Amino acid sequence: QVQLVESGGGLVQPGGSLRLSCAASGIIFGAYVMGWYRQPPGKQRELVASITSNGMTNYADSLKGRFTISRDNAKNTVYLQMNSLKPEDTAVYYCKALRLPQVYWGQGTQVTVSS
Repeated sequence: QVQLVESGGGLVQPGGSLRLSCAASGIIFGAYVMGWYRQPPGKQRELVASITSNGMTNYADSLKGRFTISRDNAKNTVYLQMNSLKPEDTAVYYCKALRLPQVYWGQGTQVTVSS
């Protein structure tokens, strides 16, 4: 059974930082492209960042420089370091594992940026 379990969300003040983690099980982690997506309140889900099995990264243009995606294949975990957080970063953040045609999603973790 495939599981993607996100953690690390919470409430943070503007300008603060959070690191999200996504632990995967039930898949050959190193064979999957891993990604972070987010869904702000009342909006569609959007790509935050993705990382290939050999570490090539891709970011949403608006987030470059503030967010960093990384992975540890030995731990079957992908991370999202988020710095200089803004209220508009408030969203549910989802982890995604992709190896076509297989696509798996985590249950999401809430990130709220507010003073």
